[in-house]
Amino acid sequence: MENAPFYGREEELKRLKGVTKKKSASLVVIRGRRRIGKSRLILEFSKKMKAKIFTGLPPVGGVTAAQDQREYFAKQMEQQLPLRAIKGEDWADLFWLLAKETKKGQLLLVFDEINWMGSEDPTFLGKLKSAWDLHFKNNPNLILILSGSMSGWIEQNILSSTGFMGRISLDLTLDELPLHVCNLFWRNHKDELSAYEKFKILSVTGGVPLYLEEIDPCLSAEENIQQLAFQRGALLVEEFDRIFSDLFSHRSHRYKMIVKRLAQGNADLGQICEAIEMEKGGTVSEYLEDLVETGYVARDFTWSLKSGKESILSKFRLKDNYIRFYLKYIEPNLHQIEKNRISRPPAWSTIMGLQFENLVLHNINQVLDIIKIAPEEIVYDSPYFQKATKTHPGCQIDYMIQNKYNTLYIFEIKFSKQKIDTKVIQELEQKIHRLQRPKHFSYRPILVHVNGVTDTLLDSDYFAHTIDFSQFLQP
Repeated sequence: MENAPFYGREEELKRLKGVTKKKSASLVVIRGRRRIGKSRLILEFSKKMKAKIFTGLPPVGGVTAAQDQREYFAKQMEQQLPLRAIKGEDWADLFWLLAKETKKGQLLLVFDEINWMGSEDPTFLGKLKSAWDLHFKNNPNLILILSGSMSGWIEQNILSSTGFMGRISLDLTLDELPLHVCNLFWRNHKDELSAYEKFKILSVTGGVPLYLEEIDPCLSAEENIQQLAFQRGALLVEEFDRIFSDLFSHRSHRYKMIVKRLAQGNADLGQICEAIEMEKGGTVSEYLEDLVETGYVARDFTWSLKSGKESILSKFRLKDNYIRFYLKYIEPNLHQIEKNRISRPPAWSTIMGLQFENLVLHNINQVLDIIKIAPEEIVYDSPYFQKATKTHPGCQIDYMIQNKYNTLYIFEIKFSKQKIDTKVIQELEQKIHRLQRPKHFSYRPILVHVNGVTDTLLDSDYFAHTIDFSQFLQP
């Protein structure tokens, strides 16, 4: 949706504009999951300069041949440059021709979805590196942006490659938009809707710009989700298969099995291997690393409270709200959706707790500002879990911070249509009782909520901080 308003990304634009002040050519990397707004950010950045944008071909049926990529690149060159009958036989020739046409003046070159462009040709990156060293960088006013959705591929083949060492001027990773920017997508109606109504939609879309652009501010949450997710051919009906085929091609089946297990709840490596019927080993770990790098899954490590050191124990968490919603509500109804037989979306309140936790974790720095914890005071912070042993019970805490003064900030994150009452105290006390807390440690309970708390809960003075998360919808 090219004509949709552009919201947010001020810091990213500021850093990109800083590159233009250099007196030498710049090589920039922009990465992030699909639909996160990489291409739109580049378009916004390119508005005041001459730009030539090239994109890779998405894989078809799992694979796109290297020759197809070169021919498509050559065709794009013919469309944007005064060149004809370009042969797409060799990347070195293509890069030389492109450098010849871009050797003077301020210019932005973009290779978008570079992981598609170069993944099938083992010589691609070497020839790109040589072209940069020999030709492109000779124009001091040239900026070359390499952009892609496969962050792991970019990390391994570009950022960690000795060939590109010392050549990258800027590495940007785009994450979901913060809440106050998400709120802008309701445009002139943003003050008319309750925070609860907005969070119902954000529990499905997260802070992903393309999904947010599809919101109709005049419709209710249920009406919006009906249009986006429960009509034949709708964006969120088709999106799941598109994500996995585009990013993971012929291996997409295994990745889907992993996220299906994580849609049921957080899991460690052993539980995931059991669910997908594979042995523990490098292959499954690589799959998980890919999902983490692309932004769909998070790996949460626990840690030792005594030493403050990270443990080897970790759990994987599905951090993408759309994928969980798809697996829980869209996929089971695909047959009915295909026949347009769903007139109203099923209630998705049962997963709202997990979805809301993801939103809080995506915006945790704003929460830390409220409770006034300086980053340099934090020893470790993350969702926390304590593995059950013969002598100690297990324990799961939504989010916990350990500071250097031996204080634990223990978060309880609650999403409810009703005001939170004193029952939450008992729930958190049970967790704290199971927690193996060193004797010299203090703790401060913190509640994060949306729809308010009862006077009785406030009067109890139990929580050190009671944070209304809806305040972060405002700048």
